[in-house]
Amino acid sequence: MGCDGGTIPRRDELVRMKQKPEQKDKDAENVAKWKHCAITQEELRAPIVSCELGRLYNKESVLEFLLNRDEALHLASHIRNLKDIRELNLTENSGYTQRGAEKGDQYIDLQASRYICPVVGLEMNGKYRFCYLRECACVLSEKALKEVKSSVCLKCGKPFEEDDIIIINGTDEEIEIQRLKMEERRARSKLEKKSKKHKIKDGNITDTTEKKQKIENGESSASKADKKGNHNGDIRNCKLAGLGTSKKSNSSSAGTSTKLTVPDKAQSNYSIAKDPRASEAYKSLFTSHKNALNKPTAHWVTHNPLYY
Repeated sequence: MGCDGGTIPRRDELVRMKQKPEQKDKDAENVAKWKHCAITQEELRAPIVSCELGRLYNKESVLEFLLNRDEALHLASHIRNLKDIRELNLTENSGYTQRGAEKGDQYIDLQASRYICPVVGLEMNGKYRFCYLRECACVLSEKALKEVKSSVCLKCGKPFEEDDIIIINGTDEEIEIQRLKMEERRARSKLEKKSKKHKIKDGNITDTTEKKQKIENGESSASKADKKGNHNGDIRNCKLAGLGTSKKSNSSSAGTSTKLTVPDKAQSNYSIAKDPRASEAYKSLFTSHKNALNKPTAHWVTHNPLYY
């Protein structure tokens, strides 16, 4: 209608076209993944942890999730306990300034990141691929691992394997691959635990069987000895009869030779009053002497001279 005054309509204004699907803003997506917790969507703050799928979390939010166990959070359903996460060893960017409230009068650099790669110096903002090592939890860029090929961590020096490298915030395909690796590791650890338990049980069983065999062997040898003894009973009795006399004579001679000499004061019939070697002054110290000093007298209640 109208189209007067020299206006030229376009084709999309006259014909209804199929609307294109709404596309995600890459900058906003990177900020959500690399600067916010995957559970609570709060801004990441130290200590920062990551799971075996490469997602980033605040440690506080993971602890709250483990305590409450909210089943609606499918992103963290694979986290069973604190052993399934690693506290990341990050390298801070010295040139990063924390952003304040947006006033609109200055340029806001969304690519600036608080953490960088310690080897190459790339910022950890989602533009470059980063990964961490499961053994030491050091965060490095994928470019640094490709350029400097080594089986030792480039930051702390601990050895690692290719299976220990976990990509942070990877694509859907990479997340599925890391999920399969995670399930394989968990199944392997279960089998190792079961094998250890079986080894311990087998060791206990072998110990008990050995003890039983020793006991049975001892009993069998004793029974064999009894049978031999019954078969040769007469000879045995004769020998014992001969040995009995010899043993008695030996014991009597040993008794005379090993007789103990007991001192006079240790004998039961010893008395200081009858000892000729003791002086009268020494004898008077005891109550048994007739001239004893401080000899106790009878008490008026108990009539016992030894009452005290």
